[in-house]
Amino acid sequence: MIKMTRAALLAAAAIAGAATFGGMASADAVSPADPVKPKVTMQNEASRVTVVGQGSVASAPDIMRLNAGVEARRPTAGEAFAAARAAAGRLTQALLDAGVQAKDLQTNDLSLGPEFEVHPKVSGYRASQGVVAIVRDVSTADKVIEAAASVGEEVRLNGVSFEISNPEAATKAARDRAFQDALAKATQYAELADRRIGRVVSISEEGGVSPRPFLMGAAAVADKESISVGQEITSVTVRVVFEFAPQD
Repeated sequence: MIKMTRAALLAAAAIAGAATFGGMASADAVSPADPVKPKVTMQNEASRVTVVGQGSVASAPDIMRLNAGVEARRPTAGEAFAAARAAAGRLTQALLDAGVQAKDLQTNDLSLGPEFEVHPKVSGYRASQGVVAIVRDVSTADKVIEAAASVGEEVRLNGVSFEISNPEAATKAARDRAFQDALAKATQYAELADRRIGRVVSISEEGGVSPRPFLMGAAAVADKESISVGQEITSVTVRVVFEFAPQD
């Protein structure tokens, strides 16, 4: 049996204590720290306001379209057609003499057919030919119409219409006004809600551009001493979605 002295026992106890302490220290070193809870931030969709803006621009037309033609009735088809063709030639020359350019004349109708006294008995034949004349100087409108009317009894005036040669400029101006109208409405709503307007989310044009041309029938032309050009209204409607700016 091995006997240990008091000194040996004390030394063994010291070694065991050191080992135990070291083990505890090692365990503390590898133990995970208390987990940190993540911060969750909820971000709601930004508040929005949708408004509809409208803009209109009035422009004076600078082009006139004259719709005219000739008509002839004769006993035979050949005679009716020849008479209509001759009258159409005189009408074309009268328009050219009044200042209309050849490139601005276009035939838009040509017809020949029988007329019946009591069907199927043919009483004669009717031939017609139509032309559209573009007048690029509206100050000569009266002169052109008078020249056409003076050709003879075969002439028919079927009306005039007016338009703008550069509609893009009017459309752009109308769009500017429509957007400014939408912005003003959105700003007003934001102020009522104690908010501020932020960025634009979307813009959509509704219904397209709607020009309203000035039209005049043939009867109105005959009753007027001078042709009135009037104005053409170009309108744009736009739908705009704005975000409210973040609140402070």
